[in-house]
Amino acid sequence: MQRTNWFDRKFSPITDNGLFPTILERLEGTPARLTDKINRMQHNLTLSLNGKWSIQKEVGHLIDLEPLWRDRALQIIDNQSNLIAADLTNRKTHETDYDSMDMAALLAQFSALRSDLMAVLRSATNEDLEKAAIHPRLGTPMKLIDLAYFVAEHDDHHLAQMTLLSGNN
Repeated sequence: MQRTNWFDRKFSPITDNGLFPTILERLEGTPARLTDKINRMQHNLTLSLNGKWSIQKEVGHLIDLEPLWRDRALQIIDNQSNLIAADLTNRKTHETDYDSMDMAALLAQFSALRSDLMAVLRSATNEDLEKAAIHPRLGTPMKLIDLAYFVAEHDDHHLAQMTLLSGNN
């Protein structure tokens, strides 16, 4: 099956803020799902095929983006009009030698960074949930619920890629 490229994805606004707690559960569960996935693999984590990132570098990429997600959430809460742009070249991920790092340390780092994001999202008031800022690439308004869903989808996009890389597709 042909996977949709991340940058080809479109995201419709979510109008029901009542879905926010469910999306937060999904986000909060990503570190546990990731750890379980990695523990079941435990081989070829640093193998790169066809110019794609290794499984370990995929984990590094998730780490690299956590500060962006947190900063964007804070921007929405602060009622800023535009969200900061991501580095669409993923330079940090390409330049960091995640394959030489300890996987347990990477998983712990991701978990800690995700906890920081969750603290920001869980602190949001009902008023905060109504605020929006323009997403720089999509050009659409993004509320906290939209950002949370976007991040959850990004997580799953990379978890699915790890599954493909492991040969368990």
